Amino acid sequence: MTHDVLIVGAGPVGTTFARYIAEKGFKVGIIEKKTIVGVPLQCAGLLGKQIKEVNILPDELIINPFYGAYLHSPSDHILKVAKNKPEAYVVDRVGYDKFLAEQAVDAGAELYLKHNVKGLDLKNSHVLMGNGKTDFIGKIIVGADGNDSIVSRTLSMGSSDGKQLQAAQLLVDFGRDIFDMDYVNLHTFSSISPGFIWAIPLSTSTARVGLFGNFNYHKLNDILKNFLSTKPEFEGYSVIKKYTGKIPVYDSKKMIVKDNVLLLGDAASQVKPTTGGGLIIGFKCAQIAADVTEKALERDDMNILREYNENYRKIFKNELKTQLMVQKIFKSLSDDDLDYMFVKLKEEGAEEIISKYGEMDDQSPLVKKLFKQGILFKILPKILLKGLSILWK
Repeated sequence: MTHDVLIVGAGPVGTTFARYIAEKGFKVGIIEKKTIVGVPLQCAGLLGKQIKEVNILPDELIINPFYGAYLHSPSDHILKVAKNKPEAYVVDRVGYDKFLAEQAVDAGAELYLKHNVKGLDLKNSHVLMGNGKTDFIGKIIVGADGNDSIVSRTLSMGSSDGKQLQAAQLLVDFGRDIFDMDYVNLHTFSSISPGFIWAIPLSTSTARVGLFGNFNYHKLNDILKNFLSTKPEFEGYSVIKKYTGKIPVYDSKKMIVKDNVLLLGDAASQVKPTTGGGLIIGFKCAQIAADVTEKALERDDMNILREYNENYRKIFKNELKTQLMVQKIFKSLSDDDLDYMFVKLKEEGAEEIISKYGEMDDQSPLVKKLFKQGILFKILPKILLKGLSILWK
């Protein structure tokens, strides 16, 4: 079967890209190994407000909007940050993945479920299938098949060694009303830094509680169990369901284009270094890649695909560089350092600054503001500030 564009992976970024290309009138195929798109759930489902600018999000798939967050230090010093309008949404991720796949199909893309890709024949632009299934041919092949991408592995793109972080999440029923539905709770600890524990309310008594880190799944579950059992306000909780997933480590040197092949989303390690979230970046990159792909197909010149990598770097370089710096700083702090930082931030009126300048997906404006106002000089060791100051010399 021959297509103008073949996409390996029917995740939200891949199907969004597929819709863009199909709407331009090209023949698009999406190859997915799963039986049902979006199953099992492998995400916290928390999306920043930019989601409504970069993609379609039906209201019926929004479980709850959030106006801010309670940020907790290890000893539970709390910073409250808030805005007047929703800053983030927790969504039905399984339903959202299905919706985006349906949108792609409605635009003309062909979705092939239960098709497990075995490899690529780059010379002939073939996507190789097993179990007697017919191979696919594509003028352009796109790897949107997640953090363990077979497309990326086949190409051996860039210098990445495929580092991944493990994630674990629990759906928890606390048996009584304990959550403010307008706020997400984020808990910091040096032992899991630069990761953190999140509690995302789905109702006043239930929440998705999870974390990611450089531990195996069993260790992460032990950390979650200890966290829940040592908080008096969580007494009597019950776990309804467990989830697991993996998050790629952002790699600034990873090549995402080679010949007629592109990588998108987790396969391209297009994730935020600070939180591991990738949908907003992924959706923006889907649009960048779609525009370049259209041009390459119309001119029948695959060299044009290099513009995707160039445009991606140009748009995200500074933001991701800042987030890497923030990640390194948090990783170096002890619990005492974190407690001190929270206390000083509160004393310096940082709650108001964070509320005004803070945003889930563009964090550099906030860091820059804290730096320029001298607040970072008061809360961080000088050795850490040397690296940070390079960003705004």
